[in-house]
Amino acid sequence: MSDRSKTFSDDDLRARLTPLQYHVTQEAGTEQAFTGDTWDQKQDGVYHCVVCDIDLFSSDSKYESGSGWPSFWQPLSNGAVDTEIDTSHGMVRVEALCHSCGAHLGHVFPDGPEPTGDRYCMNSASMRFNPQEGK
Repeated sequence: MSDRSKTFSDDDLRARLTPLQYHVTQEAGTEQAFTGDTWDQKQDGVYHCVVCDIDLFSSDSKYESGSGWPSFWQPLSNGAVDTEIDTSHGMVRVEALCHSCGAHLGHVFPDGPEPTGDRYCMNSASMRFNPQEGK
């Protein structure tokens, strides 16, 4: 895991995150498919890290993957999301982490649409959606 520019105390996180948000972002948990607030969000806007509020994804790269989780073909910027190998649960996957604070966001799979071929399969509980005004 890379150095993080923003860190928060456990007490602070437990006070301001819901139990599900805490479980997902701090304990690498996963919400149930088709239950998150933004899995079927269709509005224009930006998805922010629920922990540190940096911009993670744009609705411009969101697509319907059929997985039940919000899916994107790329992060908003090259430095927004870090990845590392995750060998938990008897599988080898690529974990997606907020670059700024290290919060667990979800996983990245190589079965997404062009132009990247990636599917950033994120947990709604790890993000806050901010609709763009004027669109």
